[in-house]
Amino acid sequence: MSAGAAPELLELALATLAGDRPALERLVAAGRPDRRWRETLLQTALFAGIPRVVAAWGHVSAAGGLGAPDGDELLEADDPDAAGAACFAEVYGRGAEAVHTSLVDFHPLFARWIREFAYGRVLARPGLSLGERETLAVACLAALNLPRQLASHVRGAQRAGVAPDEIQGALERGLALAPAEKHEALRAIGRRFLLD
Repeated sequence: MSAGAAPELLELALATLAGDRPALERLVAAGRPDRRWRETLLQTALFAGIPRVVAAWGHVSAAGGLGAPDGDELLEADDPDAAGAACFAEVYGRGAEAVHTSLVDFHPLFARWIREFAYGRVLARPGLSLGERETLAVACLAALNLPRQLASHVRGAQRAGVAPDEIQGALERGLALAPAEKHEALRAIGRRFLLD
């Protein structure tokens, strides 16, 4: 089993998603920011949007920052489409082709952006394991009340080797931001879609 994201990384992603400046400042003051923190903020752009992450980076910089990236942290995949396709297949398993086809049906360029950017340039990056990245996704998707995507990433986290209790824990953290009337339905997704 691989580990899911550390509690402080889940808190960082969710505080970014919520635009919670005091929480971001507390995290930086209490933590030991490193590459894993920077990777979490980079990934959170997929869920929070770029403006929210720009604001979060400003808040954490004012509170002491997350340290400077080292040389290899600035490298990207030589072929983001291939890296994205491999990561996408790992997350979606046997359903990867069907999910990709549905994205192409929405718009072929959108499907390419998801594979090349979201999966190839963000989720396939080193610095966090896929299990850590998937538990961050679970927390953010629960917070955003996105059941379909939550189900996919609950499965993806388990495929990445994260223990069911860690996945459920990430989901519970995300529920703090979700509408209260949606909590039970979102919890049910966690229980239903954990693979046997």
